[in-house]
Amino acid sequence: MKPGVSEISNLSGGQQLALKYFLVAGVLFGAQLFFGLLAGLQYLRPEFLYGILDFSTNRMVHINAMVVWMLFGFIGCAYWLIEDESGIPVVGLKLGNLIFWVFTTAVAVVVVVYLFVQIGPGTDTTIWFINEGREYIEAPRWADIGIVVCVLVFFFNIAATALKGRTTGITGVLILDLIALAGLYLAGMVYFTNISIDQYWWWWVIHLWVEATWEVLVGCIMAWGLMTTLGARRKIVQTWLYIEVALMFGSGILGLGHHYFWIGTPEYWFSIGGFFSALEPIPLVAMVVHAIYDSGTHRFTNSNHPALGWLIAHAFGNFFGAGVWGFMHTLPQINLFTHGTQWTSSHGHLAFFGAYATINIAFFYLAAQKLRGNVWMAGELAGNGWRWKWSLALLNIGVVGMTMALLISGYEQSFVERAIEGSGWAGYFAAQNHPWFIQGMVWRMAFGWITLAGYLLMVWDLLTIGVGDSRAAIVPGGGGDAVLEEAGSAPATA
Repeated sequence: MKPGVSEISNLSGGQQLALKYFLVAGVLFGAQLFFGLLAGLQYLRPEFLYGILDFSTNRMVHINAMVVWMLFGFIGCAYWLIEDESGIPVVGLKLGNLIFWVFTTAVAVVVVVYLFVQIGPGTDTTIWFINEGREYIEAPRWADIGIVVCVLVFFFNIAATALKGRTTGITGVLILDLIALAGLYLAGMVYFTNISIDQYWWWWVIHLWVEATWEVLVGCIMAWGLMTTLGARRKIVQTWLYIEVALMFGSGILGLGHHYFWIGTPEYWFSIGGFFSALEPIPLVAMVVHAIYDSGTHRFTNSNHPALGWLIAHAFGNFFGAGVWGFMHTLPQINLFTHGTQWTSSHGHLAFFGAYATINIAFFYLAAQKLRGNVWMAGELAGNGWRWKWSLALLNIGVVGMTMALLISGYEQSFVERAIEGSGWAGYFAAQNHPWFIQGMVWRMAFGWITLAGYLLMVWDLLTIGVGDSRAAIVPGGGGDAVLEEAGSAPATA
């Protein structure tokens, strides 16, 4: 292994598979931004690409690309860390590689169908082969089944590896979470003709799959990431991970109640849901703050500055995006006026980026470091590391700017459309044409371009960082794996 030279042989089998998932995730991240910009432009110029690439299609591809690239990123993260945690190669790696190509091909086919079949009848054939018609999970039924199969194979790879090798607190939580990840998706595959019942189960997928199982999954990824980059002690990160799991039952399951406002469930769910949904990100923030505080005992050395920067961005992005921004409009007295307006988009943009995109980007940098022979990526990088610093700044400024701009437009909708006009069609169009709404959408476009600039700079940095640098990575102080050795377990592999 020669630092500064990119060679695939620098990676283990599981890491090579993870790198494939990271590459597809990065491409889909770009697709999410591209179609998001098209949809944002169509808010201001509705005639743009009308009849060729309609707003409904651009918005659908924008949202689904976001969901899928994050799922690809999480799968890559799990493959990346499992060999280090378990101390053995991934069990069933060939099957995992085969499923990667099946999964990637299926995603490409679904996107092509979205782009070329934009309108048509809503029949059983449509549901099975074109579009299921449910927001966020529009993939046709054949793709739904394929996703479940792929997740089951992924679960087999991770669980078999952890159980055959060394089982840690992180892998134990990861296995239990993946069972829920695979099982809860099934709730969204059941179809009911009663729209209230159908929405009830649809929210189980959106809320418990995305906001419960994903939160615990990123907790496992964060715990390993802090031990790797910062040398955080295992007992600290695992303690907060266990608290995250305990709170998940309150914040994830009971927090679901704030969506019941619209589907006729008893009123007591409103307060329960509003309170508990705000608690989701607290353990992750505490984990990062505690790990950084603890790192002071070994002078805050870390092996990968870009990755640590994105892990910290994740902690606070998760807290403000999923927690604060979500709580702002979960109480029923507020949600009555904000649900379905650009308030929701404001929350969605900050929550998905802060809670999920950031931690995937952190692992992109860990992969780049290992691919280049575990090269130096701490301080004193070439050019003082301006590319990763500016890409982090531009991406965060862009997303926060879009969040604020959408919040302004959403506030105008709540005021004009809901409070003054009483939620009728006349109020809807009055709000859409109000200068406050339009100005907010103009600012959203401006910050969207800043986000795209940050993405392009990040891609450039990932392709070049550490290339030609002959210095080897430093080893951070502390180290969670020392705890394993004290407990009599075998030390982790490099």
